Amino acid sequence: MADPTPRSSAGNGSARRRKGARRRAPASVFGAIDLGTNNCRMLIAQRSGDGFHVVDAFSRVVRLGEGLNATGMLSQNSMDRGVEALKVCAEKLARRNVTKHRAIATQACRSAENGEEFLHRVREETGIGFDLISPEEEARLAVHGCIDLLDVEKDAALVIDIGGGSTELSWVDLAEWRKRGGPQSGGRPPMKSWSSTPVGVVTLSERFPEREDRLAWYNEMKAYTARLMKTPRGARSLRTTFREGRGHLVGTSGTVTSIAGVHLRLPRYERSMVDGLWMSGQEALDACTHLLELDLEGRSQQPTIGADRAELVLAGCAIYEAIAEVWPAEQLRVGDRGLREGMLLNLMRKPKRRKRKRNRSNQADPGKANPAKEPTT
Repeated sequence: MADPTPRSSAGNGSARRRKGARRRAPASVFGAIDLGTNNCRMLIAQRSGDGFHVVDAFSRVVRLGEGLNATGMLSQNSMDRGVEALKVCAEKLARRNVTKHRAIATQACRSAENGEEFLHRVREETGIGFDLISPEEEARLAVHGCIDLLDVEKDAALVIDIGGGSTELSWVDLAEWRKRGGPQSGGRPPMKSWSSTPVGVVTLSERFPEREDRLAWYNEMKAYTARLMKTPRGARSLRTTFREGRGHLVGTSGTVTSIAGVHLRLPRYERSMVDGLWMSGQEALDACTHLLELDLEGRSQQPTIGADRAELVLAGCAIYEAIAEVWPAEQLRVGDRGLREGMLLNLMRKPKRRKRKRNRSNQADPGKANPAKEPTT
């Protein structure tokens, strides 16, 4: 059929139709994978305002670092479990049309003699390339992932990330951040210092198998952890801040979310109830004491612990208590978040654009700017 539109107006009509037919490009989809000593976790998300909206997630206990203390190697079984979990991640990345992603490996692969060999196998079998990150980057990603959990009215915060094979501590100078405009400034809070200790829930529980005299066993784990943890020079000036009640703790690990679930007596784990929860320091210690009173079977029956974490949660509590005794705080902020969230926020940062100075080479287009390189983490 002939087009009934008069020729004299066809140009404008076509232009209007083309303009009306323009559709906003689909929002980019980002992915972040964290392969730790105990868990393999992934988030897939789209940008939403200053944050992101999760469209898919995956988490599986793989115990990659199982037996690593004794042999210095990743076992065949643990590597097989890791690869199978990452095949699921690869399928989700493809199905969700992820446009940009990052995958990181931490302590187990850092310390194992065959860690890099395993990551090569992962790339061959799943197509996912991993960055073997340093403990410092691990600490910084944990802080970035929980920026909105920091209480800017306090003068300092200690971010605690208790992993399967290591524990990262990051001291954040909130007083300085406040001077710079705090969250409204758009900048990140300054890290005063950080530390990484090669003790986590898997390595500690393997070193100290559970005994019937649980209190003595628990105190041995605490003492061992305390001996390994050193306060870096940059953080020593904050000791007075914490003693005077001007600091608070932020826990981003499974240990702390488990403590929160026990404290709330949740019939099942609910992230919306746990993430962002404020607990008093005493409430956190009381939850640890309650777990210590339970045997392995009793802990496994706790709705927010379960069989997967029953063997590990007391090691995590011992690490937490060792930290809290040195860095006392009236309040603990609980975060069901961590490295994946930090990675996503980094991936979603829009590159800044630098204005060119006017010169002979660009006078014809003085308003043009060059995009800066994508920020690295």
